[in-house]
Amino acid sequence: MRHELGTEGSVNVAGEPVASVTSNTPLVVIVGAGPVGCLAALAFAKEGWRVEIYEGRPDMRLPSSRAALAQRSVNLAISSRGLAALYSVDRPMMLRILEDAIPMKGRLLHTRGGKTESQLYDPNGQCINSIDRGVLNEYLLQETLVFPTISVFFKHKLLTADFDTKSLSFRSEDKNQTITAKFDLCIGTDGSYSNVRRQMMRMMRMDYQQEYISHEYVELKIPAGTDAKGGAQFLLDPNHLHIWPRHSFMLIALPNKDRTFTCTLFAPTSEFDQLTTRSAVSAWFKAHFPDAVELIGEGTLVEDFRRNPRNSLISLKVKPYHYRDRCIILGDAAHSMVPFYGQGLNCGLEDVRVLMNILRREGAHQPRNREKREDIDVCLEGAFQRYSETRHDDLVAIRDMAMANYVEMRHSVTTPSYVFRKMIDDLFAALSAPYIPFSTLAPTLADEPEGFPGSAPRGWLPLYTMVTFRPDISYATAKKKAENQSTIITGIGLGSLGVGIWIGLAGIRAILGRGTREAFLWT
Repeated sequence: MRHELGTEGSVNVAGEPVASVTSNTPLVVIVGAGPVGCLAALAFAKEGWRVEIYEGRPDMRLPSSRAALAQRSVNLAISSRGLAALYSVDRPMMLRILEDAIPMKGRLLHTRGGKTESQLYDPNGQCINSIDRGVLNEYLLQETLVFPTISVFFKHKLLTADFDTKSLSFRSEDKNQTITAKFDLCIGTDGSYSNVRRQMMRMMRMDYQQEYISHEYVELKIPAGTDAKGGAQFLLDPNHLHIWPRHSFMLIALPNKDRTFTCTLFAPTSEFDQLTTRSAVSAWFKAHFPDAVELIGEGTLVEDFRRNPRNSLISLKVKPYHYRDRCIILGDAAHSMVPFYGQGLNCGLEDVRVLMNILRREGAHQPRNREKREDIDVCLEGAFQRYSETRHDDLVAIRDMAMANYVEMRHSVTTPSYVFRKMIDDLFAALSAPYIPFSTLAPTLADEPEGFPGSAPRGWLPLYTMVTFRPDISYATAKKKAENQSTIITGIGLGSLGVGIWIGLAGIRAILGRGTREAFLWT
């Protein structure tokens, strides 16, 4: 699919004039049409580049593509980092995307006995936003399809790359032939099993570490209910992320616009291996998630569990992320992570914002013609080098925090020490840290030369707040600040004090006749 080239008189996101795009304008080839690839395409096109996107899969708007995605894709929780990246490219587009999202103000924990407890994410009312991955991807894809200087090619699988001669070979499924695409810049956004990354490793020294965790996931769904007028209604509170924490495994549920909930069961592979019969599946879910069985329906749950695929969870560390001035990888291709901090998508979108800011800082954001395609663009190469150097610590930090947050979600949220620590964090933050709304942060971040301000964040800030609601704080800075705060808490003995207070309160509740078991449900 091709489009007419742009006309004169346009400006980029910074208000700078953009030259008319012609067939001689330098070309960015993006491999992978996921959300990160589509946002990168829009960002570069708005700076005056010609852009081509190549995607190995069929058009994701097709019913068959939507059905396949629904069986294996964890719902997305887009938060301030992802929104800031969307804002930096197209503020009205960000606002339109939010119309298809559902705000979630906190976690709602479900006990085996059917009791629930809300844990708000933020005392200032900030929310994360549930959105179907397919809906978000289709929206961004549609934005690229109507942009005059972006072309999209589906069912084109990357075979080989020669970054020195700036050429890529694709296999066109429809034409059943191999085609060659020349480029001035290649961007790999082709996911965890990136072929662009693999081709880069053939030509350069790249540190690479891959880890599969011993847990897998399966997608399930809570259907919509029916209200008194026959319309669809939610069977659970739609403004919470629902968690059934069971220490070594957990079930989560995120709301959808059609009043359903997308559920994801995360459990050890060894646990899944035991669920080989319908009766075993039914008995296991009834023992651990009896209220979820009632919501989903026993027959539907068993059938979906047996039909839907078990999916692995992979985590990657890579360095560097670029090859000379020729190629750079973003998103999961550079830093695939487990989904337990809800930052995989947010981090990938943030990659685009940070990269574009650094390109502007180095004067390499707009295309420049060269005498020969193979000539080195020193400014572009310097910007890529700067990105690899400054972004690496952040990507390692969020990968590690995502891994650690699995323990928090499936176990720690039920413990007294976690509850007390959260209370202390919120109290100290209220006393010392100014609240900065997203509406203030987003415009400044769109033009931040290094991606993030150089000044240290003020006051006491909970780790979750820094990661989720403060896109002006890099992941590495957030992790380091949280570690320092934990050292202070440990040093003054507040952790032990909190456990003592919790035990005392639980004892009082039991003495007053509420029962030992009920006394512990509030955690």
